[in-house]
Amino acid sequence: MPTLLTRRSLLRGITAATAVASLATGLAACGGDSDAATTTSAAKTGEVVIGQVSNGAATQTTIKVSEVKSISAELPASVRKSGKLVIGEGALPAGFPPLAFVGSDQKTLTGSEPDLARLVAAVLGLKPEIQNATWENMFVGIDSGKVDVAFSNVTDTEERKKKYEFASYRQDNLAFAVPKKSTWNFDGDYENLAGKTVSVGAGTNQEKILLEWKKKLESEGKKLTVKYFQDSNSVYLALSSGKIDAYLGPNPGIAYHNKQTANTPNATRTAGTYSGAGGSLQGLIAATAKKDSGLAKPLADAINHLIENGQYAEWLKAYNLSNEAVAKSEVNPPGLPLDNS
Repeated sequence: MPTLLTRRSLLRGITAATAVASLATGLAACGGDSDAATTTSAAKTGEVVIGQVSNGAATQTTIKVSEVKSISAELPASVRKSGKLVIGEGALPAGFPPLAFVGSDQKTLTGSEPDLARLVAAVLGLKPEIQNATWENMFVGIDSGKVDVAFSNVTDTEERKKKYEFASYRQDNLAFAVPKKSTWNFDGDYENLAGKTVSVGAGTNQEKILLEWKKKLESEGKKLTVKYFQDSNSVYLALSSGKIDAYLGPNPGIAYHNKQTANTPNATRTAGTYSGAGGSLQGLIAATAKKDSGLAKPLADAINHLIENGQYAEWLKAYNLSNEAVAKSEVNPPGLPLDNS
């Protein structure tokens, strides 16, 4: 299995994939740790409004969800007594749509990650309090106890399990973007890349995977051409002009681009996904709490309640991320092994 690079490399791919359809003024954010820019307009009791001020990154949707007392009773006494769930986001300085970013009102932290956290908090009967920080400081917040749990595109790894506990909620996938009119599909088989020209970001996990497939095809006497571009504008221009057949990048960023260009002449679609952990393990994104905090089980139970009652599917659909659905939230599922974390 190819070696995974850092999350920062992955988010570079997400940022590159979305820059062509940027949120314009909606991505401005204040520096350092921030508990500002985290509120949304009040919803009625028993409702959570997701996709607010997302500037097209999501379809604004009102989801009915209420406290489930049998699940909230599982919470550690200190959290239950506080009446709030302090949620960490690592979206500073610029955010990464559609996952987490400052909305078009210049203050609200929106995106699929904080919105799922708000849904989970509602099931737990807690008020969500979102703390936006840099990626590194988000973990400092968990370690210090200032943050209860991070919902911030954190990949479940065996290395991280030394310090944290997890409740999985989304697949960690890469995706192929192609012009909407293209009939080509990946279908999970690298053999389908034979004869194709594919763009990928340099220095990313997806490049490692793509180059491994290229080597396999070459050993079979087949050709895969890999091309690199300086920015996403160039990537998508090459895609629309036919200079490349596909672009391989992080699935959320491609899903966002698909949504932003849906009604334009240069519309794109997803032609297949692949686990960000490689072929032998499905990578997972998980809610992340301090090890032995007692939060992983109630978090997983809350997510499973949302799955079983349809709110989870509504959340994914609103952000065009239905292809990253999990059937069940698990506590500390197998993660990237220590030699690939």
